[in-house]
Amino acid sequence: MTKSKMKKQSFLHGLVRGLVANGERLVMLVVMLAMCVGVSLAKVDITAGQSAMTDVTTGITAYVPLVRKLIYAIAAIVAIVGGISVYVKMNNEEQDVKKSIMMIVGACIFLLAAATALPLFFGISS
Repeated sequence: MTKSKMKKQSFLHGLVRGLVANGERLVMLVVMLAMCVGVSLAKVDITAGQSAMTDVTTGITAYVPLVRKLIYAIAAIVAIVGGISVYVKMNNEEQDVKKSIMMIVGACIFLLAAATALPLFFGISS
């Protein structure tokens, strides 16, 4: 095969591949457009959905203080286990004691910040 024939074949191959990809995109666009039109024309009673969302909101609101206390307990456990780990590393004269301390302190700060931000995320003022 000559070089010009190979270039033509690769060009045609790329062109066909591009048309197939664009055809798939076109089909996907038509399907999404049809779904949007169908949804916009549908008349739905939304009171059941609103009451369900209200029930879920009150359920989540009831669990937030418990989850907050659980996060505080996990932070305490991380601090205790981390303290023991640092103590063992210091007694064994390992080199990365500072790194371990920073990681443990960072983990505890993150957990405390997450526990503080959790009620704010759900819009609960405590």
